[in-house]
Amino acid sequence: MVIKSTEGLLELIEKRALNNRARVAIGVRDPSPKMLKSAADAHNAGYAHVLLVGDKREIETIGTDLEIIGANDPEKTLVDLLDSRYIDAAVRGTAGASLTLAHLKKTLRQENLRRIALLQTSDGSPFFIAPVGIDEGNELADKIEFIKRGVEYIRRFEIEPVVGILSGGRIGDIGRNPRVDQTLAEGDFIVNRIREQGICAKHYTILIEDAIKEANFILAPDGISGNLIFRTLVFLGGGDGLGAPILMDEYVFVDTSRVGGHYTKAIMLASALVRDQEPMAPKHKISDY
Repeated sequence: MVIKSTEGLLELIEKRALNNRARVAIGVRDPSPKMLKSAADAHNAGYAHVLLVGDKREIETIGTDLEIIGANDPEKTLVDLLDSRYIDAAVRGTAGASLTLAHLKKTLRQENLRRIALLQTSDGSPFFIAPVGIDEGNELADKIEFIKRGVEYIRRFEIEPVVGILSGGRIGDIGRNPRVDQTLAEGDFIVNRIREQGICAKHYTILIEDAIKEANFILAPDGISGNLIFRTLVFLGGGDGLGAPILMDEYVFVDTSRVGGHYTKAIMLASALVRDQEPMAPKHKISDY
């Protein structure tokens, strides 16, 4: 049964991860006991077979029972492991964002990288939000593509997306700021285009507090504001972030923030998403790395 509410979504993700127990690698730079423990927690809970990708000596100095793939450049190695099919999914962890995403884009032949984050409010309500990358969602066509790809992704969980479009002000604010006027006009245009494709959508202007009551997929005005919403909720507002999967058909890669240091849920999400992938034989063996 397809539902519009995300209630029970986290339980569904956990169940899929436990059933799948995929091979999930996580990038490690400057390892901390908290970070390694969160990876071990995901492994011990049965969400995934977790592999650590990073400086082996640094990781072993802290101590772990997890499999380690030694790498001086975890940003490159993490993506190469995914491309080789040695692993089923990857989580960025504490690997550098710019280098990892640049190598991913080149190696996995992705013209554009689009991420949709799964967040949880302080009262435990999960919802999706995009764009969350500071260089994403700047063009009108890109926003529409974000919604189309995000809707397909959300429907994997047998949830019917309800899209809440945000803009920079209220309708009554028209004329106060050209940038705000542009976002308001784009919000109305996007809603009309998306509704034509049979997707439930509403323009909530700047009223995110209303959008979150009715929508399960929030579209921010751009990647900068989406990133600020994520950071404010997770790091200041008592919410939680499970990670931001890159919307790809063939691979599973969950992006994460290096702030916080807890990756159990991101690993769980990555393992759950592998279920939708076609099984393929590895191109390489571990000795190639």
